[in-house]
Amino acid sequence: MQMQTLKFVKKTAPPWSIGEVAAPAGTVYRISSDWSRQDTWGMIKSRISGFRMSYTVAPGLYAVGEPTADSDVLVTANYKLTFDIVRRALKGLNAWLLVLDTKSINVWCAAGKGTFGTDELVNRIAAVKLDAVVSHRRLILPQLGAVGVNAAAVQKKTGFRISFGPVEARDITAYIQAGYKKTKDMATMRFPMLDRLILTPMEINPAMKKFPWIAGGILLVFGLQPSGILFSEAWANGLPFLALALVSVLAGALITPALLPFVPSRSFAIKGWIVGVCCLYLSTLYIGVQHPLLLAAAYLLFPALSSYIALQFTGATTFTGMSGVKKELRIGVPLYFTAAGVSLVLVVLFKIREWGLI
Repeated sequence: MQMQTLKFVKKTAPPWSIGEVAAPAGTVYRISSDWSRQDTWGMIKSRISGFRMSYTVAPGLYAVGEPTADSDVLVTANYKLTFDIVRRALKGLNAWLLVLDTKSINVWCAAGKGTFGTDELVNRIAAVKLDAVVSHRRLILPQLGAVGVNAAAVQKKTGFRISFGPVEARDITAYIQAGYKKTKDMATMRFPMLDRLILTPMEINPAMKKFPWIAGGILLVFGLQPSGILFSEAWANGLPFLALALVSVLAGALITPALLPFVPSRSFAIKGWIVGVCCLYLSTLYIGVQHPLLLAAAYLLFPALSSYIALQFTGATTFTGMSGVKKELRIGVPLYFTAAGVSLVLVVLFKIREWGLI
């Protein structure tokens, strides 16, 4: 395959740069290992909104400290939060940081999608003329990027040998000082409850943006009468279903991630369904849904909604690979549509009986 030509384009110095270094492919920015208020605010916004999709740094080569031709070269993604975490972890080191164009996606997800991959790494090495920057032929890649990079192919095409470093950026210094050897602790992926909860706003926000459409559909169905749409009827009869819909969103986007290791099954879809059923049962003890048809519709629809939302959380974890997610979607999506369709039929039957037509 013909190698793609990439160029390092000089731009206005970013606010986190503290100088410049001359390099064969052009100016290399020397970057600070300290975060500014702007960096902290960017981290917050990227955690709670779609801002993360445009939160990037320019791909290319950067300098940390006072790197020389013998300094280590570390590789990361151009998602700004990932870049920030890595540069902060490199404080006190003299190193080169090679940033790949991962389309504002973190290392793990980009490796699964192929943007943190062999071709991009090979092309980026050529673009920055890395062989003229350093005298050695060593690269340190994050362990979570291993699924996307063929180390043997990279070495064959560029001459650079790849070592996969620790899971966490904070262990990079200890890894280097230990002679590029990982302890078991460095190689172990942990995902504690606090880390999971930090990611839940990115699941809650998209779901809540769609919630008005769900609420509108519920109110429309329950307000529909032979004489037209009655808002009083819509509110009185639809309110329990609105409350249960909100519960199902929280079950899938918040409770399932929080309790992830404790919920049975490896499947995120099944985990979300189990949590959805449990939350629905507890909710119906306080939220009045008495009619058997409506209760059956609720138990079909809302656990399925919780399951679908929980399935989206796979993108935030290393528990499931891309193939596993695709398999769950192939099985789950038809079931979700079926559950929604049958629940709608049950609600329609309830309305017809309410009108005295049958």
